[in-house]
Amino acid sequence: MNTLNYQGYTARIEFDERDNIFVGRLLGIKDSIAFHADNVAELRLAFEEAVEDYLETCEKMGKSPEKTASGKLSLRVTPELHVQAMVKAQATGQSLNQWATEVLKQAAYN
Repeated sequence: MNTLNYQGYTARIEFDERDNIFVGRLLGIKDSIAFHADNVAELRLAFEEAVEDYLETCEKMGKSPEKTASGKLSLRVTPELHVQAMVKAQATGQSLNQWATEVLKQAAYN
């Protein structure tokens, strides 16, 4: 996946073969923010402008801009999986939170 990052926001970048343009969409927020350009340099500028416009619009509306993530993650899993995860965590001398953080980090960055 190709991404761009700016001021804590990340956008996924794709190439639209039909229109022969690069298209980007912000990830991790509920608001729908998209941008496009003919080349990479213009795409980066369009992305930065889209983020700036989003922040300005939120300010004008008196709305707090969405953050991409709070750092808190709540999961629903089966009781069996919960027990197995706790056993794995305890076996490594970690809390379930520490163990899950390591597992998620490995999965996210590989």
